[in-house]
Amino acid sequence: MRTDPEGHGPVRYGPPLPDDGLPVLPELADVLAAAAARPRAEPVGGGTPLLEAACAYTARRGLPAEPDHVAAAPGAPSLLLALTAALGGDVLVPRPCAAWWAPYARLLGRPVFHVATPAECGGVPDPYALLETVRRVRAEGGDPRLLVLSVADDPTATVAPPEVLHATVEAAAGEGLHLVSDETWRDTVHAPTETVLLSPAEMLPARVTVVTDLAGSLLPTGWPAAFARFPANGDGDGLRARVLDILTALGARVAAPVAAAAAHALTEPEPVTARRAAVGHLHARVAAAAHSVAVGAGALCRPPRAGRHLYVDLGPLRPALLARGVGDAQDLEDFLTARLGMPAPGGHRFGDDLGALRVRLSTGPLLGGTDEERAECLTAPAPLELPHVQRALTTLESVFDDLRDDARRWEPPR
Repeated sequence: MRTDPEGHGPVRYGPPLPDDGLPVLPELADVLAAAAARPRAEPVGGGTPLLEAACAYTARRGLPAEPDHVAAAPGAPSLLLALTAALGGDVLVPRPCAAWWAPYARLLGRPVFHVATPAECGGVPDPYALLETVRRVRAEGGDPRLLVLSVADDPTATVAPPEVLHATVEAAAGEGLHLVSDETWRDTVHAPTETVLLSPAEMLPARVTVVTDLAGSLLPTGWPAAFARFPANGDGDGLRARVLDILTALGARVAAPVAAAAAHALTEPEPVTARRAAVGHLHARVAAAAHSVAVGAGALCRPPRAGRHLYVDLGPLRPALLARGVGDAQDLEDFLTARLGMPAPGGHRFGDDLGALRVRLSTGPLLGGTDEERAECLTAPAPLELPHVQRALTTLESVFDDLRDDARRWEPPR
């Protein structure tokens, strides 16, 4: 296992969720500040106001719930750790997948098996590959029990079509797997009126736990808060009880001021929904521009449909990269991070092959270097024409075009 050049440990760890790069919404800052003087800690699993707000939030998305079927924690990672520990067995994840999924299973000593995704999207395993992986793992004495997936995906920024999701959920149900659906990014879909996003919990309510990290669309990434919605049956009740036991052992409580801000955000008042819509529209435009740069240089990249990122395969530019000493994803991460002046985590951090030349690029760093510049992006009628955004996109284009031009020079004569 390689380590990164700065000594941050094995490459399987990190990076964090893509930040929106924008100042905190003043209304949320006011709510958090007003709650800062409260002396009492939030209960493990969340207090009543937070849980009721989470239930109302999921109900508005077609997933009704009661407070005794929901639990809150300081971020989705602690919930996934608790769920993995409570469910036991081996863990299945798509390849690639969110960088924080697999380390928690490994921390518990649980084997993690990556499953190929279909051509249409990331985040959801191909159903036939899933069945074959389960068969193989069981034949080798393994015990696959948990499948983690995401319809709106980090790192690929795709949204799984309902027909693809349905086939995968059917395959998982047939094998008796429990599903954890990471729906952190569901409210960041770039074209909400044109994109059909279904939750696995709508298809298989008895065997799906939904996890939502509020850093996706409601809170700053530095205010950790997330909740899980469990199946409304006996198995779900037992799973929630075990998860609460583990959260208690970990002391995993949402900070009381953050819980107040989270409860307020989950009620979706107009300032929160207006900010979310503006942020989503802004990042959609920047992601589309970055996608155009990448594919224009000859890289491969699915069009980003959600989130604040895109996933780029620079395999077609391998000759030019090899000439620069870039032979794998770690080298590519180092090269692009230095050239772009922004994080460019390699695909190996998301469970992809180290030899594949893939990176996740976030759109937040393209919005400017100061709070003032980034805030200006929200109100500008044409944010892509702002000088600081143009400079960032020009830098991106220059780096990619240089690679394209060099790759053409390395092509054999026809």
